[in-house]
Amino acid sequence: MRRASLLSRAGLRRLSTVVSPPPISTPRLTLSAVEGATEPPLVSKTLPAYFRDDILGLHGARPALIARQEQPRPHGGPLSRNLGDARHLAWDFEEFDRHIEALARGLLDLGVKKGDRVGVIMGNNSAYACLQWACASIGAILVTLNPAYRLPELVNTLNLVGVSHLFVVPRIRTSAYVRMLCDAFPALANSKPGDIQEAALPALRHLIVVDNTGDLKQFESDLEDVKPAVDFREVMVWREDSAERRKVDDIMSTLQPDDVINLQFTSGTTGAPKAVSLTHYNLLNNGISIGRCMHLTSSDVLLLTLGRLTRLVLGNLAAWTHGACIVYPSEIFNPPAIVDAVTQEQCTALHGVPTHFLGVLAEVQRRREEGQTVDTRSLRTGIAAGSPIPIDLMKQLIDKLNLTELTVAYGMTETSPVSFQTTPDDPVIKRVETVGKILPHVKAKVVDLEGRVVPVNTPGEILVSGYLVQKGYWNDPEQTARVMQPDEEGTVWMHTGDEGIMDEEGYLRIVGRIKDIIIRGGENLFPVQIENILTAHPHIREAAVVAVPDSKYGEVVGAWIVREPQTAITKEETRRVVAEGMNPQNSPAWVWFVGEDGVPEEIPKTASGKVQKHILRDWSKELAKKGVGRTASETR
Repeated sequence: MRRASLLSRAGLRRLSTVVSPPPISTPRLTLSAVEGATEPPLVSKTLPAYFRDDILGLHGARPALIARQEQPRPHGGPLSRNLGDARHLAWDFEEFDRHIEALARGLLDLGVKKGDRVGVIMGNNSAYACLQWACASIGAILVTLNPAYRLPELVNTLNLVGVSHLFVVPRIRTSAYVRMLCDAFPALANSKPGDIQEAALPALRHLIVVDNTGDLKQFESDLEDVKPAVDFREVMVWREDSAERRKVDDIMSTLQPDDVINLQFTSGTTGAPKAVSLTHYNLLNNGISIGRCMHLTSSDVLLLTLGRLTRLVLGNLAAWTHGACIVYPSEIFNPPAIVDAVTQEQCTALHGVPTHFLGVLAEVQRRREEGQTVDTRSLRTGIAAGSPIPIDLMKQLIDKLNLTELTVAYGMTETSPVSFQTTPDDPVIKRVETVGKILPHVKAKVVDLEGRVVPVNTPGEILVSGYLVQKGYWNDPEQTARVMQPDEEGTVWMHTGDEGIMDEEGYLRIVGRIKDIIIRGGENLFPVQIENILTAHPHIREAAVVAVPDSKYGEVVGAWIVREPQTAITKEETRRVVAEGMNPQNSPAWVWFVGEDGVPEEIPKTASGKVQKHILRDWSKELAKKGVGRTASETR
């Protein structure tokens, strides 16, 4: 969730129509080091205890989950009120709790033990929502896997953490997970339920399949000849007087806030992913803080499009810890479904990364051009996260979607994930130029190469400490020690690898990944700042800037551009945009328009929407060797 920006005077004038209260006077910093508030205190409960005491006890009859792509009662069980909606799944917190408890009992009946790793490959659905709480209730560790993984990546990650129970949907888009595994490993396909014997996956014992087809015949066809597959509906144990009920209660009494309950794989923007170990304490408190920054209440309805850790914490936990409702408009990102859900469910909050927001804006624009009324006045807040948010995009989200209280969050998987966030109370310019201030109970500092805290308004690496820092990379003490380092007082600091600038008031600006900085003739150039200039141009939808090797300067700027439809900005015009908006040193020597002149069709991204710049750098180097993309001004 990294972002930084510059703001034009015209842009500021437009945004200043959104009224913010006058800033509260605070001591001005001289060094780039901050510590968050210590009140209210952190919560020292486990997730299931908090759900029972602070969510169910206060909000039991309020809406909790609306999954518009799922039929009512997709998992069987007793008839329920379903919030009086016959069209799709709609649970209040009491109904949600019945499903969580039935699944927790079912997991024990399946043989899941405390500490077992339970893998999940699925989009946004009620099964995932239940697994999040049910696994935590019995001390199992939920392992959220990237749906975009191909077979080698999937096998490597399953084995890296020893997943013993794997919950999957038959397919998402073109990925058919069950068929892919069974075709690759015939021994798996022919194993018995609960007794998978496959040498390539030595820890795996169970394969549980959640029907996301909406078609029983199709579902049965997908599982044909897959002997170990168990239907998710068969796992649920609805009887509340079973032996498993007592076992769940017994296990819950042994759980500790510091127990690891979630493994998240880093997004892999710079290489092979690592498994981040997160606890009840990490996740619960981060979710509460995020919701407070958004001013969430039990009256809010949050529409979620994000995946994996952002889904778990920024979405689910941030909302549910405040008694708010979550809406899943579709299993995967789908702009028409999102716009339908916003208008029909009267959503008040919308989360997204730049790619998602661009898609939603395009859909709203299309409908309005066709003469349709698209009423987004119910929206007020949300989180812009995942990767840098261009200022022009922020302006459009406020102007066109009514996201007047949109917040910007920054952090990383290893910090649960959010460490800095803006709030609706921040001055407008701070809400569009920075990622806000440090969260409560968290410390941060910006340091130079020798680890010394730098003066304010000076770039350096961001370090973070506090409750939100991961317990460590799973079974990888060497990598853990490399990024989590204690100071002389024993405080452990997470080295983020991000370059940031802190101002006198403690607001943080992200200027890029340290590895992404372009050193042109000895001068440091920050890709995020160049990208903001580019995307402010009306003909440029997306921009990604990377270093390109150069014999004269060492490195020069290379820009990957996605044009707006029906526009025709040229390489030379692209170069001038930066030269005039910043200076000639920052202007790109190389410009590549995606899908043209042998350039790949799209900018490579992770599932969470982060640009994979290590891939772009490789592509840029190869294209530059062929002379593809050089601007005329740089021709030698």
